Amino acid sequence: MDERILLETVDFSKGLVPAIIIDVENKDVLMLAYMNNEALKRTIDTKTTWFWSRSRNEYWNKGATSGHFQYVKAISLDCDNDTLLVEVKQLGAACHTGNRSCFFKKVNF
Repeated sequence: MDERILLETVDFSKGLVPAIIIDVENKDVLMLAYMNNEALKRTIDTKTTWFWSRSRNEYWNKGATSGHFQYVKAISLDCDNDTLLVEVKQLGAACHTGNRSCFFKKVNF
């Protein structure tokens, strides 16, 4: 699927869609954030991740402040067209806490 078709296919009817960010090399889940159509357009145009911040009500480019950019290598769309899986080359930590992944609080069963 090319980038134009991706933009036309994603179901933004409820506003934001979840974007699951994974490491392209080892497939580790790094974070979950939200995109709207404009954030996805910016991501495609710059090849770095852009999200809509629900808490700040503004767009944010991951890494613009920290230098921990996420360089997009591939984007997949789920079967319902309402969730994105974004494979990235992560520079530094993905989490604002300094952890590589936002999913560092583990409970073993």
